[in-house]
Amino acid sequence: MSCFHRLHVELMGKSNPQVCGVSRLTAEPISIGARQAWSLMQAETSAKLIDTRSTVEYVMIGHPQGAVHIPWQDDPDWACNPRFTEDIQSLIADDEDKTDGGHSPPILLICRCGERSLEAGKRLMADGLENVYNVESGFEGPLDDKRQRSSVSGWRFDGLPWQQF
Repeated sequence: MSCFHRLHVELMGKSNPQVCGVSRLTAEPISIGARQAWSLMQAETSAKLIDTRSTVEYVMIGHPQGAVHIPWQDDPDWACNPRFTEDIQSLIADDEDKTDGGHSPPILLICRCGERSLEAGKRLMADGLENVYNVESGFEGPLDDKRQRSSVSGWRFDGLPWQQF
């Protein structure tokens, strides 16, 4: 269960064995660290880094430089984006035509701490996409012992390029 979904469950008093229709038994994307993701993006110019966080998080907290924002869940109701897979497919359509054999370019997903992006990656894989990666520490990483982020791991912690509006 994602860190965001756990919070939602705690607030709403609900439990759901599926997140946005994705079973926990679905194949998982390849987990990589933030530095590995950055290296892959440098080596594979067709790679797409997708920031799956909410619009508020993307704008106010900041985001990796070069990331495309396609929220997995967004306010005001935090429902799953019903066009998530379609939006990703549209983004990579041109690049698929340019690659050998029409394979999709690497799709790297990032969220706050790596859990929502994992669920989003499962959705993409269940919908038939390949070459899907999850940045396991996310943009801000997990909470530290003082319940703060960006102090243990994550894109910002690793000093990778990011920007804020």
